[in-house]
Amino acid sequence: MSANLTSQPGVRLEVRSLCKSYAGQAALKGIDLDIDAGEIFVIMGPSGSGKSVLLKHMIGLEKPDSGDIFIEGKSILNGEDVANRFRLAMVFQSGALFNSLTVGENVSLYLTEHRLKPPGEIPRIVAEKLATVGLQGVENKYPSELSGGMKKRVAIARALVADPQLILYDEPTSELDPMIAITIAEEILRLNHRTGVTSVVVTHDRELGFGIAHRIGMIGDGRILATGTPAQIKASTDPLIQKFLKAEYHSNQNSNSHLERQTV
Repeated sequence: MSANLTSQPGVRLEVRSLCKSYAGQAALKGIDLDIDAGEIFVIMGPSGSGKSVLLKHMIGLEKPDSGDIFIEGKSILNGEDVANRFRLAMVFQSGALFNSLTVGENVSLYLTEHRLKPPGEIPRIVAEKLATVGLQGVENKYPSELSGGMKKRVAIARALVADPQLILYDEPTSELDPMIAITIAEEILRLNHRTGVTSVVVTHDRELGFGIAHRIGMIGDGRILATGTPAQIKASTDPLIQKFLKAEYHSNQNSNSHLERQTV
């Protein structure tokens, strides 16, 4: 049954006047965003636009020069223990799996390191999360034995062991062929429908963005150019947005067309 967007475990995220520079070069220039609990919010823009930098700030991997980020009204920057109040997870662009560990050990790492579950329960939880992403019975394989798409799904399973209220995805379909990219997109949709988790997806993949988003935030040169439903973004007259949407694209523009859906 699809999650009810008014009653779910997802959390609301707010970004206020966020600025960040590196070596005098501004990467984020006063970002403001409101992301509703339980929605799939896609941050989309070309390479170098600041979207991955923004994502790292959202999960606390980077500190801004100014501005703030709030989860359910709690600042993640002023010392409040947000990490213990809310369950957050990130799926990195590379997958970030440990090659020396088996799939099962990678997925269970968060639980074992923090001693969150009795050792006897962990194999069941790992098997359950791997089954959720369609990877039954791969616990004893190593990352080197997996395809790129399987590694991405293992990374999603690892994120799920914390039963997160917020998942952040950094370029989840990068370096994947179009058919595998469709599988990852479908996984993001299924998880949102099943659990109501808030999902923030950073991508330059237009087919992915328009295929899964409830709303999109278009970013360019460190600024939010517009936010809206996929239909609203497509109808934008902003020249930078239209340049991005009409640019030549490296994959078949119709490959993910069946993912297009009405947004909520």
